[in-house]
Parts: sequence; C-alpha cells; structure tokens
Amino acid sequence: MSDSNDTKRGDALRAVLRFTFANWREHRLLAFAIGGAICLATLVDILVPIFAGRIIDALAPSGAGLGAAWDALGAMAALGLLFVVCRHVAFIAISVFTLRIMRRVGARAFARVQHFSADWHANAFSGSTVRQITRGMWALDLMHDTLLVALLPSVFVLLGTVALFAWRWPAMGLVLGLGAIAYLLLTVLLTVRWVAVAARESNRQDTRVGGVLADALSCNAVVKAFGAEDREEARLDEALGTWKARTWTTWRRGSWSGTLQTALLWAIRFAITAVALLLWSRGQASPGDVVYVLTTYFVIHGYLRDIGFHVMNLQRSANDMEELVALDAEMPAIRDAPDARPLAVTRGEIRFEAVTFRYGNHRTPLYEGLSVVIAGGQSVGLVGHSGSGKTTFVKLLQRLYEVTEGGILIDGQDVRGVTQRSLRRQVAIVPQESILFHRSLAENIAYGRPGAGREEIERAARLASADRFIERLPQGYETLVGERGVKLSGGERQRVALARAFLADAPILILDEATSSLDSESEAAIQEATERLMKGRTSLVIAHRLSTVRALDRILVFDRGRIVEDGDHQSLLRQPNGHYRRLSERQSVSIIAAE
Repeated sequence: MSDSNDTKRGDALRAVLRFTFANWREHRLLAFAIGGAICLATLVDILVPIFAGRIIDALAPSGAGLGAAWDALGAMAALGLLFVVCRHVAFIAISVFTLRIMRRVGARAFARVQHFSADWHANAFSGSTVRQITRGMWALDLMHDTLLVALLPSVFVLLGTVALFAWRWPAMGLVLGLGAIAYLLLTVLLTVRWVAVAARESNRQDTRVGGVLADALSCNAVVKAFGAEDREEARLDEALGTWKARTWTTWRRGSWSGTLQTALLWAIRFAITAVALLLWSRGQASPGDVVYVLTTYFVIHGYLRDIGFHVMNLQRSANDMEELVALDAEMPAIRDAPDARPLAVTRGEIRFEAVTFRYGNHRTPLYEGLSVVIAGGQSVGLVGHSGSGKTTFVKLLQRLYEVTEGGILIDGQDVRGVTQRSLRRQVAIVPQESILFHRSLAENIAYGRPGAGREEIERAARLASADRFIERLPQGYETLVGERGVKLSGGERQRVALARAFLADAPILILDEATSSLDSESEAAIQEATERLMKGRTSLVIAHRLSTVRALDRILVFDRGRIVEDGDHQSLLRQPNGHYRRLSERQSVSIIAAE
C-alpha cells in the first residue's frame, strides 16, 4: 500500500511539474531572462566572501596594505550594485511572467469546466470547483517563486561554492558536498513522503469546506424556509473540525521536519569550522581564508536552511495545483468532431433513428431502438410519468448527452457532426425553473443573442409580456436581479426567460412546462406569450399538466423510454385504456378533488 501511495504522489508531482513547464514554454524567453538574472545575482553571493577574505589578508602585518583592502571593498560595492539591479529585474520580470500564466490558466480551466458534460456538473459542487481553480492559480505564483527565485539560486550557490572549495581545499569541498547532499536528501524525504501526505488530506478537507459553504449559501432560501440555520452551521462545524484535525497534522509534521533540518545544519556548521581551523593550524589557510570559509558558509547556511522551506513550498504548491491539473487533463465527455460543421436549419425537421441510450454504467438502457420523426414547424407535446424519458429526449437533441447507438438528425444533419455551439444556438429553451445571472434584466434578456440592441431587447420583452413589470422597477432594464434571479417572482423570471428565447429567434424551441408552478394570472400571460413564440418554429413542449398540450399539433406519450402513443389530443382521448386517456382522467379527478 505504501509503495502504491508513493507512486501516486510521485505521479502527481510529475504531472504538476509537466503542467508548469508546459506553461513556461509559452514564455520561454522571459523564463530564461528571469533565470539568468537570478543566477547572476547569486554569483555575487559566491564572490563577495572572496573579497572579504582579501581585506583581512591585506590588513595583516604581512599583507598588501590599505590600498589593496580599498580595492577589495570597491569590488564588493560593484558586486552589490550588480546584485541589486539583477534582483530587481528578476522580480519585475517574474511578476509579469506569473500574472500572464495565471490569467491564461484560469481562463483555460474555466473554459474546460464549461465544456464538461451535464453529468459532470450534476455530480460536482460549484463551490468546490471554484476553489480548485482559484487555489491552483495562486499555487502557480508560489510554484514560480519557489523554482525560479528560491531553489534555482540555492542550487547554483551550493554547486558553485562546493566547486570553489574543492578546487582549493579538497577536504573542505568533500565535507561541504557530503553535508549538503545529506541535508537535501533528508529535506526531500521528510517533505515528500511525510509532510506532503498530510498536506494532501488537508487540501481535500479544504475543498470540502468550500463545497459545504457554497451548497448552503446557494440554497439559503430553502434553509430559511425550514428554519435550518442551526443544522447547516452544525454541518459546517463538522467539516471544519475534520479540516482542523488534518491541517494540525500537516503543521505539526512541518514543525518536526524543520527541527530535524536545523539540527543537521548546525552539525554541518561545526564540521566546516573544524576543518577550517585544522587547515589553518597546518599552514594551509591564512586568517583571510578562514574568514572567507566562515563567511561563505554563513551564506550557504542561509540557502541550505531555506532549501527545506522551499522544498516544502514546492510540495505545497504541487498539492494545491493537483486538482487544477486534474481538471486540465480531464477531457470533456462530449466533444466536437474534428470535421464538425455549423448546423444549418432550413425546415427544422427532427429525426431520431434507432436511438439507444443508457445513463452512465446502467445495464438497462432508457431508450432502445427509439425512432420518431417530427416535421419542421410542428408543435409536439411530450407527456408521461416522471422518469419516462421526456427530458432525456430533449437533452439528447441538444447533445447534452451522447447517444449509445443510432443517430439524431436535424434537417438531415447528425448532431454529432455539427458544432455544439451552432446546435445550441439553433435550439432555444425555456426551462421550468428559469435561472438568471446576477446581472441586469437587459443583460439577462440579451443572453439569447449577444450584441442585441436596446430596441431589440425591449421588443423581446414586450412579446414575452415582461415589459410591464420591468418598466415598474426603479431602474427598469438596468435592475440587477440577484443571484439566480432571486429578486424576481417565479412568473417574472419565466417572462424574462421567454424574452430571452424570443430574442434568440431559434428555429427549434423547447418548453419545459413553463407555467406549471405559476399563479393563474401569470400563467395566462405566459401562455399567450408562449403561443406567440411557437409560431413558425418546431416546438417541443414537455408537459406535466395536459391542459398545456391540447392545442398542439401532436402529442408523444412516453412510458419507460418508449413512445407508446402518438397523435393529437382528441385522437388520443378516443383510445380505450390508452396511456394518455388515463393520465387525462387522473388529472381531471385531481382538479375536481382540489376544488
């Protein structure tokens, strides 16, 4: 099990690094410039101790004197100026570099999620997804700083100093090299195999907390309706409790890791100092050399000490990016064919040809060999019990799901061979529960046709009988409707959805019982608007109340994924023991009982 977990951790880290370097390739020149400036600045840290040692030797009784000391100080000043300039250039460049990549990665992740299937969105918490994307974006900032500004100069100064020491004093180079290797191995093992395990769990709990918060806040109206504030607070408290425990484990392991690394650093410091004193006692090093060695080690000590912190940051940023990288790697379940073309609708004929469809891994298909033709311009009602296949029928038409076998054609064009964008722009839908953006009424209506002018928006509102309530609002068409349209009543939201469909002016229309949950006055207004909207279009009406389909050209009756009856209202009522007749009689009895 441990080997399996180690493999998974290694695979995840490699995936994150591949993702990071792939994004760097888009700005490779800037990345090289940052690395070059950082390495040049780091070179100063390697060279300055040499001149510090020369100052000591120049001031010794047998030294070259004050002039040589001033020359060494002047060199140090020049190196200091170079250090300041290079660091400034590197930090400005890395800010530009990181912001560009964060912007592109965030936009790409959002676009990828937007194109995931309806199933994916049904099974995902929107709050958790938002957290995965934003946390991953900010982790990129930490990743860039760690790799370019922290680890790169640390490795550079370590290799450079070991080379200089080994060139002049092989024993000193050996001690420093072995100590550095031991420290790096200890740091990597503690961080990757111990601290990172706990960090991954705390990240999972962090994502869960985001999901719990978003779930409760987005359903606040339901929470208030049932007086369930205490329940939701308890649910969050439980999630926060688990998050606290996991995070405490991560922090505790991080503290122990830091303590062990610090102890090893002190051991290396004592070893280096002892070797320096031994070399001096043998006459193999001058006092200036000893100062050079000690000064250099103080520099290296800082870099080595920080390497542990940098490796932890590297692993932390990798952990934070894992979910974002996974999103980036996940392919949408429904994709456009390489040679997909825009859908061209002339008549609006819809044809299901021997369609078989099953949800997910279900053994039993919902549809098996379903075939039906709907003529262009025809208004068709889809009725049947819940779960009979009405909603799936229109979702397959929109290609929100992919058929298992068979094909769906619009004017002879298979929906799998056209672009999804063009398909959905040719199909307007008015759902049973209209969801609006937290934007102005004008923007919500114009969502049906981007770029529409104000006159077109107002005309669509009039056709949808929405103009009267909009004009009564203090800010009219500029009124913000609240999250999901919460500031509007159900009838007002439905009228805005109808206005959106009018403006879209699509040749195929889907109405998902737009009046089922409204009062009689709103229902009458929307029914009139709906009749206007359906004229000249191929219309599919998902009906829960049969009164809404009586005047339609045709009614398809679904039962367990099959179309069991097909005809107009009167012909279906004349069928003895027919499904439609039984549904109609039951609804009539329910209405009488309610009265």
